[in-house]
Amino acid sequence: MQPVTFIPRAGPSVAGDAGAGATAGTSRRRIALEKRIRRLTGMAIEHFAMIEDGDRIMVCLSGGKDSYTLLEILMKIREVAPVRFELIAVNLDQKQPGFPEHVLPDYLTALGIPFHIENQDTYSIVKRVVPEGKTTCGLCSRLRRGILYRVADELGATKIALGHHRDDILETFFLNLFHGGKLKTMPPKLVSDDGRHMVIRPLAYVPERDIEKYAALRGFPIIPCNLCGSQPNLKRAETKQMLRDWERQHPGRVESTFRALSQVVPTHLLDTTLQDFAGLRADGTPHADGDTAFDDVPVSAPPDTRFQTPADEQD
Repeated sequence: MQPVTFIPRAGPSVAGDAGAGATAGTSRRRIALEKRIRRLTGMAIEHFAMIEDGDRIMVCLSGGKDSYTLLEILMKIREVAPVRFELIAVNLDQKQPGFPEHVLPDYLTALGIPFHIENQDTYSIVKRVVPEGKTTCGLCSRLRRGILYRVADELGATKIALGHHRDDILETFFLNLFHGGKLKTMPPKLVSDDGRHMVIRPLAYVPERDIEKYAALRGFPIIPCNLCGSQPNLKRAETKQMLRDWERQHPGRVESTFRALSQVVPTHLLDTTLQDFAGLRADGTPHADGDTAFDDVPVSAPPDTRFQTPADEQD
């Protein structure tokens, strides 16, 4: 199959349909913001070979800002992509109290995209099994994952697209680092644990702040999660706040940390499965990644030009 190798820089624009009441400034910000998100999404699709000709992509739509953004951006990329692929939006109605069942069907019908609403009462299971005051995220995630894998099979989906963004990836990295003792995060593309499904995260390069702005400008009908949204002091929320503090107090630190995830030097870590320390020999052969034990450790790196924002994408 032919991989997508086109980073969209022009073409039809979701933001171009600003209503009559929108100001010229708002419309310009919308267009610039959408261009930036589309470009970063296209970069991720290209870099990680996420989409191939003939794919049928199941876009998981929760009713949150991330999944709305993912769906609309993929629809726009599809219009100018060099390969053909289908999109079908899927929502899992977990029967949470007060969940507005009409919102997503109305929105998706107006959008003109095929969709499927899967009705499964996971809410009652989670509330029954998880003790009061404990986080529900783990069990909820496992139940949701199993159901969505089944639905992907039933719909003939070749890829499952999730709305995780750059900040989700960074937060997961630090959660594993601080609480799991691992250098690990959520990858932009992976095979599911049952070995039968390919999962992609096209928003992997997109900062959450851009998605927040885009969702506000688009006026998406956001549906809050009543399971986890009411639980205070979640570790992920603390990590999110840490990153936001860094962003404000130390400009460039978050970007540098994210860049590090794609520039790993396995020989300079402590994992014996990545480096045969017992077999190391000083045989006189120069090594480009050999240690410079007596040199100062660099404290800065040149900017990654791939993520620099062009003038027409600045809002």
